[in-house]
Amino acid sequence: MSAPQSLPPMAIAVLGGTGEQGRGLAKRLARVGHSVVLGSRDAARASAAAEGIQPSRGRLPIAGATNHEAAAGADLVIVAVPYDGHRELLAGLAGSLAGKVLVDCVNPMEFGPGGPRMIGVPEGSAAQEAAAVLPDSTIVSAFHDVSARKLLGSSSSVPTDVLVCGDDAEANALVCALAGQIRGMRGIEVGPLRLSAVLESLTLVLLGVNKRYKARSGVRITGV
Repeated sequence: MSAPQSLPPMAIAVLGGTGEQGRGLAKRLARVGHSVVLGSRDAARASAAAEGIQPSRGRLPIAGATNHEAAAGADLVIVAVPYDGHRELLAGLAGSLAGKVLVDCVNPMEFGPGGPRMIGVPEGSAAQEAAAVLPDSTIVSAFHDVSARKLLGSSSSVPTDVLVCGDDAEANALVCALAGQIRGMRGIEVGPLRLSAVLESLTLVLLGVNKRYKARSGVRITGV
């Protein structure tokens, strides 16, 4: 199934939305017309984060709420929490997430003296862990390769491809279309959910590139 050319406005929840990646995605998705709710364990913290990414002129449709409230009211959910809280958060929200598409952009990594490294996940990847914890939800792995700093930056464009994988063709197409609404982005479907381990590991490569070249690198797929 090819990605639709346009999407109607949706209610989107970003769980763990007070972090840089969550706030950046919320800002960009609100700019293209979606209603976005940042979720957090602390509703006041989520509301403050939402207020912090409103433009100086006018307002974007971004609000803050608890993770439970955000998930319950959303058409589509993005999870952007640190990996150490990933399984517990999703398990506690299984009822609210049932029947919904959940976009997992969590990278199971830890930082130490030798630099970042991947954490072993029994299921193979964070996205596969989400699929195991949420059997009644549709999991798509995406947005790992997008710089949070670019998302939060002032440029109107975020020039990068977003690599998308999952086991449901319609959900993959939806997420590709969602990425394509953000100026400069293009969603590229790469295959089944088992490839999410590769997408999550790619973040380590990009972090290395950024450190070496003092850059905020992204990915471009040629020939497509």
